[in-house]
Amino acid sequence: MMRAPAAWSVAVRGPDGTIVGRRDELGRLSERNRWARVPFIRGIFVLGESLTLGFKALAWSAQKATDEEEEPLTGAQIGWTMALALLFFAGVFILIPALTAGFVAGESALWFNVFEGLLRLTMFIGYIWAIGRSKEIARVFEYHGAEHMSIHAFEAGRPLTVETVAEYPPEHPRCGTSFLLIVVLGSIIFFTFFGVPGFVFLIVSRLLGIPIIAGFAYELLRWSGLRPEGRFAHWLALPGIWLQKLTTRVPDHGQIEVAISSLVTALDDETFDEVVGRGDIPDVALQVRRSVLEES
Repeated sequence: MMRAPAAWSVAVRGPDGTIVGRRDELGRLSERNRWARVPFIRGIFVLGESLTLGFKALAWSAQKATDEEEEPLTGAQIGWTMALALLFFAGVFILIPALTAGFVAGESALWFNVFEGLLRLTMFIGYIWAIGRSKEIARVFEYHGAEHMSIHAFEAGRPLTVETVAEYPPEHPRCGTSFLLIVVLGSIIFFTFFGVPGFVFLIVSRLLGIPIIAGFAYELLRWSGLRPEGRFAHWLALPGIWLQKLTTRVPDHGQIEVAISSLVTALDDETFDEVVGRGDIPDVALQVRRSVLEES
């Protein structure tokens, strides 16, 4: 899946070996929602839209990968799925560490918050490591790497050939993995100010605190993205790069073709023409873009 300023796209290789794509026009969130222009609030809206697009892309790609003719998910179905996913995340990675810390740390506010934060971080990394043992998820991580590698080549002004894209690392400093890790690390600092809360306040503060932390995390990443060569940006991205050693893998050439297909499909005509001027683009990627635009 790729997100461009004016559209998002997704490409998948079907059971017959051909690559098919989808493209949907979608302007900048800040132009469609005035709240998405407010600092520390816009990060929450960006996160919500990213989750929504992610679920849409997963549902569509799963349908195409299995070659099954099914009705696309409705907005209500996507909403319920997202709600259940967020409840799972909150229950496993927010409430369980907090409740466990209460039993272990006793009345010590310092040990409570240190233990809670370290347990949350350990569970988060352990969960990613565990699902990565699955052959299916490992393949998803390979596509994750292909996505990053194609973006590296695009941002470097290089031709979008399979060979050129393969030269780049599968980790990328602006990956959403970095955002999640900053949220987890930020929760250690943020919740320290609440001491050892009672049961009800413990649950409420953790559930309501995550959107606040997400807003701050987004502002940090946005600020560092405007200064990618700065030392602070480098150190801020480093933990995420380390974590991406688990969430990305080196893809094969076929997976890189899919990533390039999705990328060129998402581009507007002007940017696409500029990319074409750099050099060869795989014929299959050009065909995917052509087919998608003809259908739209």
